[in-house]
Amino acid sequence: MELLLDNSWRKVLSDQFEQPYFFTLTKFLEEEYQTQTIFPPQNEIFTALNLTPYDQVKVVILGQDPYHGGGQAQGLAFSVKKGVKIPPSLRNIYKEMETDVDIKPASHGNLMSWAHQGVLLLNTVLTVREGVAYSHRGQGWEQFTDEIIRKLNQREQPIVFILWGKPAQEKSKMIDLQRHAIISAPHPSPLSARRGFFGSQPFSKTNQILKSWGEQPIDWELSETDE
Repeated sequence: MELLLDNSWRKVLSDQFEQPYFFTLTKFLEEEYQTQTIFPPQNEIFTALNLTPYDQVKVVILGQDPYHGGGQAQGLAFSVKKGVKIPPSLRNIYKEMETDVDIKPASHGNLMSWAHQGVLLLNTVLTVREGVAYSHRGQGWEQFTDEIIRKLNQREQPIVFILWGKPAQEKSKMIDLQRHAIISAPHPSPLSARRGFFGSQPFSKTNQILKSWGEQPIDWELSETDE
């Protein structure tokens, strides 16, 4: 199967495409896409990487795996296309954003404008079987996304890593805190949001850090005209 990765990330990750684990992962995905309903569509697996090139990443928001309901996943962690009902985790993100930086929740769940500003919306696993959360766990995606974090960690230009939930927080051991910054909290899922996600102020903290580095802060407000 052809995995459509078409910017600076292809060069950065080229060595991974030759690894035995990636060959095994590709064969697994070919079988899954032929025999099951898998999200996101094949041509959207790498949307996060394609929208936010390696040298433009300022912030990483790390999720677990794609939404497993029909029409939800679009290759961006926590994001859904316009017209799709906003999932509970994203509703909680919007609630925290309103409390933290006084931005009213958008009527849609498309986070592409964040991606275009340098927010890499990455999941630890990039595909999922319909209706079965975390069903593609342990097939090789974790190794691939580990390498993404390692490659970002090697950059001279610092990055803010927002790690929500345990799978994301496991990546923290790969991040050099002498150069980069980590903002960590429970996952925004309704199961865990009240255990410390609410009140964690990730949006204002991120922008404070970016400003301290002389970087342009992120405009978190989502336009109603975003595609």
